[in-house]
Amino acid sequence: MLVQMPLLKCQCSGRPGMNPLVLLALVAGIWLLASWIRSVLRKKGVWKMNKIGKILIVIVLIAAVAIVIAVKRNQSGEDTGAATDAVSLGQVTTRQEPAEYRPEQITGKGLPTLIDIGAGTCIPCKLMAPILEELKKELADRLVVQFVDLNKFPDAAQTYRIRFMPTQIFYDASGKELFRHEGFFSKEDILAKWKELGVDLSGPKSQSPTFERLSPVQLDNRPKEKICYMCDGDINPKTLVTVQTDKGPVRLCSPHCYFIMYSCLTEDKTGFEKKVRVTDWVTGNQVAATKAVFLYGLDETTGRPWIRAFAQRTDAIKERTTSGGNIIAFEVLQQNELSHRCGFCDRACYPQDAARVIIDAGPHTWGCCSHCALGVAARTGKDIEVHEKDRLTGQEIIVKTFDGKIASLEPKTAVAWFGQRKKPDGTWGSAGCFHQGFFVNAASLKKWVQQNPYETGRLIPISQALADKMKLSPERIKKACKIGECAPK
Repeated sequence: MLVQMPLLKCQCSGRPGMNPLVLLALVAGIWLLASWIRSVLRKKGVWKMNKIGKILIVIVLIAAVAIVIAVKRNQSGEDTGAATDAVSLGQVTTRQEPAEYRPEQITGKGLPTLIDIGAGTCIPCKLMAPILEELKKELADRLVVQFVDLNKFPDAAQTYRIRFMPTQIFYDASGKELFRHEGFFSKEDILAKWKELGVDLSGPKSQSPTFERLSPVQLDNRPKEKICYMCDGDINPKTLVTVQTDKGPVRLCSPHCYFIMYSCLTEDKTGFEKKVRVTDWVTGNQVAATKAVFLYGLDETTGRPWIRAFAQRTDAIKERTTSGGNIIAFEVLQQNELSHRCGFCDRACYPQDAARVIIDAGPHTWGCCSHCALGVAARTGKDIEVHEKDRLTGQEIIVKTFDGKIASLEPKTAVAWFGQRKKPDGTWGSAGCFHQGFFVNAASLKKWVQQNPYETGRLIPISQALADKMKLSPERIKKACKIGECAPK
């Protein structure tokens, strides 16, 4: 027997009704079609078909009226033709949940309880499933976690007074309801809510790994002129790029780092290229970038571009016979270097160095670093999927977000390094994109830090890295990773 129940909605299933103008156009079109058919029949002298024509018009009008009624019913919530499961249709077979799924049987067992009510066909419900499993395993001795499937037990909607799927209900150890939440709820938010409610779930199993290094292992005694302005790496004299400024020369390790800096500048860049000098690969002498030619090739293993500058085209041609690549002018090189940009801060990047970001299961973009990749969610307001590599091992790490929270993380042990530096005023700030990263676990992160003695910062959960980006205002997002003017540090 089918009974009518209050309509339940998944929070991702909102759907607007039909536009009244579209409806009016549809009815008018049907009327004109019927009139045209009738006129054709008359012109052909088929008078015996008049009755058929009239009957046809009546049928068409009845169909139009039926469409109007159906649309109005849909807009008022009486009809949900797009729904795919019994619960969201609002008509379900009466099946009462077993006693063990009722709140009085689940709660009040001496432990706090979390009950999630949803259905397997709802997107947020699906995202909740692995979170509930993690909580059930990690907090088995401190928290009762139970999922109630409304597809199997639709009457539970009335039992738990549910309006939307999924809904999470928090109970204390005595079985008293403390709080309820509608929609997707991340693991971090669930734990934070329990803490806010005064329930201590801390224990050895739930403690996150901690690690920080606030002082470098060794002082950076490299001469300032041998450190790249952008990436802090060593400068190879054969690929040195110099930008002449009123405050002195700015030295960069490669043309690529120059274009990264160029993409970050907010100062007027009209004629900026006239300040730039590159190093001739053959002689080691500096030459104006706009007068040089460049040999541009791809690494056979990684596909990452490499660039060599030449004062003489003949030298570039000679080098090409042994190294391969293509000879291009500065203008073409600039187009190539600026063609891939970070989806968060808009700085130039190579795909081979960047995190791949998929926006709302659609367009693809890049994150110049792991943290900027997460920032795409803040800049676009969309759900994203980030594919990043462990900076030590190269293993892939996949982060999926939903509504600005971490929906899933693979592997689940993955963590982030937040590279920081102490400012002259004693406060700590970001060390920049080149000093951030994701790692498959804390051990991998620690090993990488040990291999980089100048790095300072701390291990943070990837959920915290995302939360930090989501807190940024639109004004701060616009200023992210920007450089006011090109000047020596």
